[in-house]
Amino acid sequence: MTDPYLWWRDGVIYQIYPRSFADSNNDGLGDLPGITARLDYLAHLGVDAIWLSPFYPSPDVDFGYDISDHCNVDPRFGTLSDFDDLVREAHQRNIRVVLDLVLNHTSDQHPWFAESRSSHTNPKRDWYMWSKTIPNNWHSVFGGGGWEYDKTTGEYYFHMFVKEQPDVNWRNPQMRQAQLDVVRFWLGRGADGFRLDVFNAYFKDEKLRNNPAKLGLRGFDRQQHVYDIDRPEMMPLLNELRAILDASPEKYAVGETFVATPERAASYCGPDKLHAAFNFDFTLRPYSPSAFRKAIEKWDGFAGEDVWPNYVLSNHDQPRSATRYCRGEDDRRARVVMALLMTLRGTPFLYYGEEIGMRDISLARHEIQDPPGKYYWPFYKGRDGCRSPMQWDTTPNAGFSTAKPWLKVHPNYPQRNAEAQQADPASLFNFTRRLITLRREHPALRGGRLDFLDAPNGVLAYTRTDQDQKLAVVLDFNDKNPGFKPGGQQIFASPAGEVRIYA
Repeated sequence: MTDPYLWWRDGVIYQIYPRSFADSNNDGLGDLPGITARLDYLAHLGVDAIWLSPFYPSPDVDFGYDISDHCNVDPRFGTLSDFDDLVREAHQRNIRVVLDLVLNHTSDQHPWFAESRSSHTNPKRDWYMWSKTIPNNWHSVFGGGGWEYDKTTGEYYFHMFVKEQPDVNWRNPQMRQAQLDVVRFWLGRGADGFRLDVFNAYFKDEKLRNNPAKLGLRGFDRQQHVYDIDRPEMMPLLNELRAILDASPEKYAVGETFVATPERAASYCGPDKLHAAFNFDFTLRPYSPSAFRKAIEKWDGFAGEDVWPNYVLSNHDQPRSATRYCRGEDDRRARVVMALLMTLRGTPFLYYGEEIGMRDISLARHEIQDPPGKYYWPFYKGRDGCRSPMQWDTTPNAGFSTAKPWLKVHPNYPQRNAEAQQADPASLFNFTRRLITLRREHPALRGGRLDFLDAPNGVLAYTRTDQDQKLAVVLDFNDKNPGFKPGGQQIFASPAGEVRIYA
């Protein structure tokens, strides 16, 4: 690979859920200064960028994804000055900062919506989606119909998520520019890129037509989302957004493709569109080499040479990979999928705590805080399980805070924590750190072509090849040494955690 190292393409991006990462003022909620205080840990791990889930002012109906001011910091998380400090300190460690932008909807407490709902004639009335009657069958993801009656003006507004999250009207030119000004604001404060929340839902059908029906368990899943997601008007907006990003060097945008196929995700990427779009196929795959191979082949097939893939095993919306794959506290399977993540062609995304094998917490019904978990209990218990506080050490509350955390800490923290794993050469943390180092040292791992090899049952093997180097990656899903060693240089990952390169 002859291109110079590019952080978002060649590096590793680490997702932080701010309220659960580190609490600097001991109020039970993580904050920006807490993240700043832990940057040396992230630099030691070797990540190239951090992606911060929302920290903006919010009534917290959907834990920060209902935003009341896009250009500020919620006082619980700090100040704009704290954000500036975080960016400066991160950049000094060669760590880029990616922000979560939630531009599909706002909080109903946002000043824009307060104006919009105040009267039919308010200049911002058309900044949101209003109708005199319920015009179609669109549903909310979080349960129930998507149209909410507002008695102030006697009309209905649309919300794809909770009713306190009204969707904005991207067809309104003033709204469109106000949202793009949010992008410019954070670029001006040093942000290096953005993760765009449910970006492919920005535009809805202009005629508000009904979605066709399909089989499914809940209202939202019983529709084909033809008219409320993936509308063609999205493409010109992506062109405009990319032009804003390209005006500064090495800025980046990755989109959360909402209920989309890998083919659809790839269609949103390119030189004049997004740099990348998430494919969440790995979060749904069983612990099986053939299942992962099918997902990789599908993604690579749609991405081709022009779209740079990315891979994610866990995030704030999905059960953690160690919870899905591992048996009890045994980390052997976590090592295999970590080696897979770090040796594929595409950008790896790590979710905080994944490097130490954090597991989801279990919650009783009265402990559930996540809105869909409350609504769909007991069929779906929400996303709280993967959002528990980071396990730093053996002190009370795992070193996250001296106060009672907003969400309980996993009881395994005395044994599973960052401090203990950093001191243990055989830990999952140090295994992950070695993989990140190998990725940085070997250009073929970052940008080389990927070709699968025939391998015994339970083994996934492939080569990574560029013009100067060819490496083989062998991943044993069998809990034993596969005894499979193709010729040439090789990276071998066994469940015991062995990583080596040999000629």
